[in-house]
Amino acid sequence: MPRRTAAFPAQTITGEHAASLVRSGMWLDYGVGLCQPDIFDKALAARKDELKNVKIRSTLSMRPRAVVEDDPEGDHFFMFSWHFSGYDRKRHDAGRCNYLPLNLGEVPDYYRRFLEPVDIVILKTCPIDENGCFNFSAANAWHRAVVERARLVIVEVSQSLPYVYGDENGVHISEVDFIIDGDNQPAPELPNPQPSEIDRAVARHITAEIDDGACLQIGIGGMPNAVCTLLLESGIADLSVHTEMLTDGIVDLYKAGRITGARKTLDPGKIVYTFALGSQGLYDAAHRNPDFHCYQVDYTNSPHIIMRNDRVISINNTTQIDLQGQAASESDGHRHISGTGGQLQFVRGAYASKGGKSFICLASTYCKRGEPRSRIVLDLTPGNIVTTPRSDVMYVVTEYGLVNLKGKSVAERALALISIAHPDFREQLAREAHENRLIPRGVSF
Repeated sequence: MPRRTAAFPAQTITGEHAASLVRSGMWLDYGVGLCQPDIFDKALAARKDELKNVKIRSTLSMRPRAVVEDDPEGDHFFMFSWHFSGYDRKRHDAGRCNYLPLNLGEVPDYYRRFLEPVDIVILKTCPIDENGCFNFSAANAWHRAVVERARLVIVEVSQSLPYVYGDENGVHISEVDFIIDGDNQPAPELPNPQPSEIDRAVARHITAEIDDGACLQIGIGGMPNAVCTLLLESGIADLSVHTEMLTDGIVDLYKAGRITGARKTLDPGKIVYTFALGSQGLYDAAHRNPDFHCYQVDYTNSPHIIMRNDRVISINNTTQIDLQGQAASESDGHRHISGTGGQLQFVRGAYASKGGKSFICLASTYCKRGEPRSRIVLDLTPGNIVTTPRSDVMYVVTEYGLVNLKGKSVAERALALISIAHPDFREQLAREAHENRLIPRGVSF
């Protein structure tokens, strides 16, 4: 049912007025990425001495949050995140942010089935359009579900966000209680790291497995970006995209004419995503571009939907993998660093796709206290979270090669993973595998 009628329209109020509606003990929701509010956030922080135990859900904070910075001891506000940005990770390290475990594509269902109604949702949006809607910009995600389950809906309008087309990508004015005029500062950008030589080596192994007409899901980071770079340099054509995150690498492929979507079974001709983070050039490319379609995350990330396109290629990073094939992609022991995101759902969706392939990629080593360490290990670091179980992992790729774990025994998995570990660690890994009976005596392959 609409919240407002012609007789009682949504009111435009100040950030201070909006913040005055918050009471101690409330649950607030700041939304995802580009949709996080700034005017409201500063106004709420200014009220900290009047409030206690205000809990705020958010995802991928791209700017410092005033409610955290102005409340260093956490006496008044506490953040919960569905996926950490670099900022969220630092706040977690300081005890000011806590992680919410998930499969990203299930989050709308969490709000509708398992979470208590949100007291107030505050989302930064585009100005009202000709249809009376406030566009969520390049962050559709689960915002519709939050709006449906919120007791109070506030939008903070910004002229600087890209207006993007998509499925139910906005909130109608009849569902809005209050409107804040935003500060119109430019949309936050996410720097794109230049691929290293190791990134490019990994990317070469992956691109050798990609054919014309493949449908791409590209994750965040240097290695997935390197895949886009090498695809640009290759002759591979007629690519499609059904992804969680829209990246600059995907936009570069689109501008070069490599992405046509012509061979997609589902949403032909459309680049499908649920949120975008990157450069201003990325936002400009998506702005009012009918080739880009921003869907809700339960559409982009559900394996039964992903699989409906043929030849799905899923490319994601991990930080550690054990000799049985468990991929730990989101923590360093008990220190949480990012999140599950859509990795597992895309691994499963790609596998179920006709001709699909999923790739988990990683550099073979990293440095800790000046010493090289192997990312391929006998046992995961104590406390590490398994993001993708051994039963789901398909291709694993390092700079030293690519192996497929599907259908392989524990012994075969261990040998395959040792073969793509850094040469300096292979002998030690083989010895540990034999000592712990991962590789039985007298068996050869």
